[in-house]
Formats: sequence, C-alpha cells, structure tokens
Amino acid sequence: MDDHLLSIITFMPTFAALILAVFLRGDDEAAQRNAKWLAVITTTVTFLISLFVLFEFDAGDTGFQFVTETTWVLGLDYRMGIDGISLLFVMLTTFLMPFVVGASWRVETRVKEYIIALLFLETVILGAFMALDLILFYLFMEAALIPLFLLVGIWGGECRVAASFKLFAASAVGSILLLVALIAMQIEAGTSCIGSCDVSLLTHQFNSTPVAIFGVGVAGGMQTLLLLAFLMSFAVKLPIWPLHSWLSDVHAAAPTGASMVLSALILKIGGYGLLRFALSMFPIGSDVLAPMVISLAAIGVLYTALIALVQDNIKRLIAYASVAQMGLAVVAIFSGSQQGLEGALFHMVSHGVVIAALFFCVGVLTDRMQSAEIEAYGGLVTRMPGFAFIFLLFAVASLGLPGTSGFVGGFLTALGAFGAAPFASVVALIGMIILAAAILSLYRRVVLGELMKESLKKIRDLNARERLIIAPMVGATLILGIYPMLILDLIGPSVTALVENYGAAQDAALAGN
Repeated sequence: MDDHLLSIITFMPTFAALILAVFLRGDDEAAQRNAKWLAVITTTVTFLISLFVLFEFDAGDTGFQFVTETTWVLGLDYRMGIDGISLLFVMLTTFLMPFVVGASWRVETRVKEYIIALLFLETVILGAFMALDLILFYLFMEAALIPLFLLVGIWGGECRVAASFKLFAASAVGSILLLVALIAMQIEAGTSCIGSCDVSLLTHQFNSTPVAIFGVGVAGGMQTLLLLAFLMSFAVKLPIWPLHSWLSDVHAAAPTGASMVLSALILKIGGYGLLRFALSMFPIGSDVLAPMVISLAAIGVLYTALIALVQDNIKRLIAYASVAQMGLAVVAIFSGSQQGLEGALFHMVSHGVVIAALFFCVGVLTDRMQSAEIEAYGGLVTRMPGFAFIFLLFAVASLGLPGTSGFVGGFLTALGAFGAAPFASVVALIGMIILAAAILSLYRRVVLGELMKESLKKIRDLNARERLIIAPMVGATLILGIYPMLILDLIGPSVTALVENYGAAQDAALAGN
C-alpha cells in the first residue's frame, strides 16, 4: 500500500470527478448539494490520507520516500515521491482544498462542472508537487491551466473572458520556454530518460558544456541557458516582476474558490520549481543568474507594493500584495543559504494559508454585496464584528505580526536574504513597509469608521458555514506562529542536503576552472 499511497492521494479527487461526470444527472438543488458534499468528503479524505503519509514520513531521511516508479506511455517514466520540501506543499494543498470547496458553496450555475474542475485541479497540483520526472512535472503543471481557465472564464465576474485568455497567454509563453529547455536537455543528455532528480547526475551532464552566443562565452555554459528557460516559466507562475501583470486581472474576475487556489497553491508551483529544479539541477547557472533574479525580485516587491497602495479594488490590492510577498521569497531562495531556503519555504506555506483566508474574506463581502470596490464599504465593524476580527488577524498576519506564521516566515526570509544581498533586501523591506501601509489603509477604509451607506445597514456577519471554513485557517496561522518547528523540523534535513549539493557543485566548478 505504501508504494501506491502518493498515487491514491493524487488521483482520488479525479476519481470523484469521474463519478460526478458519469453518475450525477440533473442540475436541481438536490443534485447540486450532492456534488458539493461529494467534493467535501473527497477532499477531506484526501487530507486524512496525506496525514498518514506525514506521520509515516522519516524527516531524517534526505532522500525521496514513498517512491512509485513504472514505465508510462511512449516509454516515459511515471515516477512519484516526496521529500521534506515536497511533503510541505502536499500538506498545504490537501489542507486547503476542503475550504476551497466550502468557499464555493454559493455557486449555483453548472455546479457539477464547477466541482469537477476543482477536483481535477487538486489532482494536477498534487501531481506537480510529487512528480520526480521532469516530463511528468511539466504535464501536471500545464494541466492546471485547463480547469483554472474554465473556472475563471465560465464562473468569473466582469471581464472574465478577457482575464481567462490573459491567463492562458501568459502561461503559454512560459510553457513553450520550458518545453524547449526539456528538449535541449534530452538532446544534451543523449538519453530518453531526462526525469531523474539525481542532482549529481544532472550537474555532471550540463555543468561542463561550453556555450557561446555571438562569439561570447556564456558564464555557466549550458546550465545558465537552461535555467533561464526554467526561470522564465516559473517566473510567470509566481509571478516575478515584470511578468506579473496578468495576475490582478485574473483575481479581479475569478470566483472566490479559484482565487484561493490560484494564490495559495498554483503560485507555489513556481516557487517549488525554483527550489526543486533551479537550485538542484542548475547550481552553477543559479549562481550566475542569482544577482539578476534577486534584483528583479526586490524591485518587484517595491513596485507592486506601490501599485497596491493606489488600488480601489480589494481583490486587486490583495493580488499585488501577494506578488510582493512572493518576491521576498524569491530573494531568499536565490540567497542559496540554509536560513534563506528554510525561510522561503516557511514563508510560502504561511502565505498560502493567509492569502487564501484573505481572498475568502473578500468572497464573504462579494457574496453579500456583489462588489469588490473599496468605496462600496466602510464601517463594517458595526454590523460584522466577527468578520472585522478575522479580517484584521489575517491582514496583520500577512504583514508579519509576532505570534502569527507570517512573522516567522518573514523574519527568516529577511535574515536569509540580507546575508546574501543586503542592498536588494533593504529595497524589498522598504517595499514591505509600503505594503503594510496599503493593507492597513484597506482595513481602515473597509472595516473602520462610521457606517454611512444604507446598503450596508442590513449586512450579515459570518454565518456558521463561513466560521467553520475560516476557523482551521486561523488555527494554522496561530499554531505555526507559536510553534514553527512543526515545519522547520520537517524541511530541515532536505534543505540541508540541497544546500550541500548546491555548494559542492559550485566548489567543483571553481576547481575545474
């Protein structure tokens, strides 16, 4: 059973989606309710099985565990496994998906299709985090675009079609570059098996290959060019400035559930890809490109924070805040240090929970008022004290309030980043200060003050379903803020192995020169 646990976790949501597609008939209220409850049960059971994997996982083993390997179609490898890094994102995904389904309870049109898209989306996200074969990872990562495109384009709000095509276009550019890199790796390796995550093997294959463009040698050789292609693909997913412009439009149009998945999980595939493939497989290229990436990420934090400061739409403001916070994680990732990588991982997990909760809070408002414009609100604390408290908690958690997970992630990330790039870190931290002003201003304008608008005087506070959804995310934010070792103990050995391999590859390259 252990040999197939990861496949069971990955494909259980798709199995439930197939049951819905084949057996559920009609679109009456009973059929809609059955579809939603099947999704809740499936995602909850998936989470419970992932807990079993977590309890059986040996954190001291730096290799991949629960490995499943077999020959797939056309001779390709189906290879799945987890280490401390990937397990962290698997748990984040299975933890959040039941709440994503719960946040979608108000969907009333084409409910069966909506639930099928959500369930398939969970499968491909989990597959991307577990895949140990590059082609398999590529297929899972790109397959996530299909249900997300449909969720935004069919169930989104105003300008949903334009937003969905902007999402498709941005992802397509990154996909093409990654596909070209995969083909180049196969040609260079001279083998059909390019999916190995054996760092030493891949470093040996691509380290010493000299490359010249227009007669000028490329520092780091083939590794630098391959990493550049990988980086462009993952930069769109994160996204890193200046490849971020699609995100705010997609969030503004997306339904609540899609916004939660996009911000909390799909963006993390980009960060995970940088850790799993950029640093692991291309350490020399990473060292060459690190100053450029760190600079772009730091500028992006400052720029997107300034853009967030002048937004009039709540979803757009939170989307820009998300870009800024992920930019800080990128700075820490390319620091290449133990502290930086651990901080970036913790920060991404904390960000996943907090940003999902913030978009859920926006969904609470839009369900009631059908508007995400800041000017439509004001003085909500009078009518919605429970919402006011929850919104404040996650707003300050996103800014790193001590006692919340945001503080631990932000502190470790800032320390790791500062050690490698002091000036860029200062620029990024200035951006985070501006972002704090933007988020606190948002809270003041939406929640505080006098209740003046007639349309708000009958607005209802959080109901039982909404409190049930938000309570576990509150608990996770506070528990990880008080006891961060739950994550740090899990990822520590895997991060140590990654840093050691990264350093060894750089030392070997210097010795060769």
